[in-house]
Amino acid sequence: MKYIAEHNGNEYQIELSRNGRIVSASVDGRSYEIEVSEPESGVYLIKNGPKIYEAAVGKVEDGTFRTRIGEHYFDIGVADPKRLRGRSSAAGDLDGVAEIRTAMPGKIVRVLVGVGDAVEKGDGTIVVEAMKMQNELKSPKTGTVGEIRFAEGATAAAGDVLVTIE
Repeated sequence: MKYIAEHNGNEYQIELSRNGRIVSASVDGRSYEIEVSEPESGVYLIKNGPKIYEAAVGKVEDGTFRTRIGEHYFDIGVADPKRLRGRSSAAGDLDGVAEIRTAMPGKIVRVLVGVGDAVEKGDGTIVVEAMKMQNELKSPKTGTVGEIRFAEGATAAAGDVLVTIE
């Protein structure tokens, strides 16, 4: 998928393709192969070689996206040049299988969906208890539940794939 991103008055040509959790990205001709997961809605873990980044992405009223990486915030406008109306898009709209992962070790306390269930973006899929807090992990896209890899009561390690959405 091709996009045009705008930040601080500069435009960047971006091309993305996804195969599971591996994303091939080209930004103004510079190529990257990164591993991306969305442990919770709007929060992405990005692994580029030995470095891991956490990016939180939220839509701002005017159609741009506010992105936080570490302590730094960026307002980024995104347009799809294939669609002349300039529809905004988020990284979570990529084609392919979405993997719901846990960001930290925890116990599966509730599975909210079954294999084959239809889910909407933002629907709860599984509840993980970590550090005495329960976290409901939500679907990053609309689709069908492909796999549930952990049962209630099981313990998952940080980064484990818990559920896949096709």
